[in-house]
Amino acid sequence: MRLVHRKNIRGGLGPFFVILLFILSCILSCAEKNPVISSINPRIGTMGEVLAIRGSNFGDERKESYVSIAGTAPTSSSYVNWQDDFIALRVPEFGESGLVYVHVNGGKSNGILFSSAAVIPRPVQGPEMDLGPRIISVEPPGGTVGTLIHITGNGFGSSRERGGVYFSWNGESAPAAPAEARTPETVEVSETDFGYELWSEREIRVRVPDGAISGNLEVRTLRGNTRPVFFEVTGKPGTKTFRDKRSYTISHSVDIQVQEAENPNTLYLWVPQPLGSASQRNIQLLSRNREPFVENYRGTSLFQLNNLSPRTKLGVSYSCKVDVYTVETSIKAASIKEAGDSPVKPVHTQPSPLIPSDDQRIRTQAAAITGRERNPYTKARLIYDWLIREGNIQTGPLNGGAVEALEEKRADPYMASLLFCALARAAGVPSLPVAGVLVNRNRQTSRHYWVEFWIDGFGWIPLDPALGAGAAPDMFNLREDAGAYYFGNLDNQRIAFSRGQTIFSQMDPRGRAVSHPRSYALQNLWEEAAGGLESYSSLWGDVTITGIYVQ
Repeated sequence: MRLVHRKNIRGGLGPFFVILLFILSCILSCAEKNPVISSINPRIGTMGEVLAIRGSNFGDERKESYVSIAGTAPTSSSYVNWQDDFIALRVPEFGESGLVYVHVNGGKSNGILFSSAAVIPRPVQGPEMDLGPRIISVEPPGGTVGTLIHITGNGFGSSRERGGVYFSWNGESAPAAPAEARTPETVEVSETDFGYELWSEREIRVRVPDGAISGNLEVRTLRGNTRPVFFEVTGKPGTKTFRDKRSYTISHSVDIQVQEAENPNTLYLWVPQPLGSASQRNIQLLSRNREPFVENYRGTSLFQLNNLSPRTKLGVSYSCKVDVYTVETSIKAASIKEAGDSPVKPVHTQPSPLIPSDDQRIRTQAAAITGRERNPYTKARLIYDWLIREGNIQTGPLNGGAVEALEEKRADPYMASLLFCALARAAGVPSLPVAGVLVNRNRQTSRHYWVEFWIDGFGWIPLDPALGAGAAPDMFNLREDAGAYYFGNLDNQRIAFSRGQTIFSQMDPRGRAVSHPRSYALQNLWEEAAGGLESYSSLWGDVTITGIYVQ
């Protein structure tokens, strides 16, 4: 208990201080900003679906804050993520449409209408009616990777839901492949790269995704797909080639053994899965022993195990197939033009606990390496060359992160990838670490970390400091020209599970969270025990390769 001692102020000063305190309280009250919702997705949804709310002033933690939908406040377990500018939660059961509000510290946001699909009348359909989506125009009709384009038409739907915008993509096929295998495929606009800016019934605004080539563009919705229109990808400062497709089938499991538990209790498991990208494609779930609570949220599925009994064994297992391509790039550095409106740079040059690019030691070293160089591609190459020459990279594992790697002048693949990102961001080059596994000649996997950096008008460029320095695991097919090759190029002997660090919020503020640093995915939460689950053990198995098909 805190005791507060007050003194009486005699004379005419008492009323003055009362008025002053009143004015200060008013100023502080007015200075506190109310939450603001800028968008929700989807605008039309169903019970149990994840609703994404974007805006500002939500607060970094939920605490006593909450969301209301049509006057209904979801339970604590409904919240998947809560950040200052982003909230994700599962839609509670309710019968009517209504406004979505965010409530923070007694303040209330603006309201945005959310419609329940269960109560929306369905239009009458007939053979004479064309209810599918249609593109009327695309402006501009061409552009570089990252260009913001406006698609006008009708029938797109009031929200994206499970729809998307797809551009042409192509990978080199083997000479013996049938003709139909050589036709261009598609690549979707990337949420990771802030590709979707607006989606409405008559207008969509998106950014050209990494890996797109000139060819057909189409919009896919729950109502159907549009007829494709031609879009020309122009002005690239180089080329990116996807070839040598290798298909992997993998399996993974998490085994749980409960020691002490009383009902009610819950165990949450955040289980990563292979991440879709321009070079890692066609991910297909083959089998799974239980359905997730949240499916594939930011590359991870959340499983909820309720009311576990003492001395029981259970777990989560799945298998899937994924196609991985070798990526090779060729860049004309003099042709690079930095875009002023790219949303990628301000986000991926920010410091974080994992990537301390604002540390003075990092900033000093980055400046020493890059000097007066202004070209972002050349800066990245200078940092890579310095790191594989001076970083003393070894297979490891060691202890520490980016700063320790710099101070001790030695690193393992994890530390090397973080140090590159920290130096690059300090030099103004957008970059992110990638986590996954390498696959050796015996189909064994080992955890590994590499990097991607962004060039406006071109997209993401891969590099692998550890393999560039020759720090490869046993039985791995390392190229003789590894130092030169692994800047701008990447082999197909790996599977990626995360790009950047994924931050989740706890499902229960009183839950006991567990993290697994240096794992095959970079995420802050892996397990959370809530309620009466007092004691349990978990075993996260290695990613197992069950089959490989080489094209």
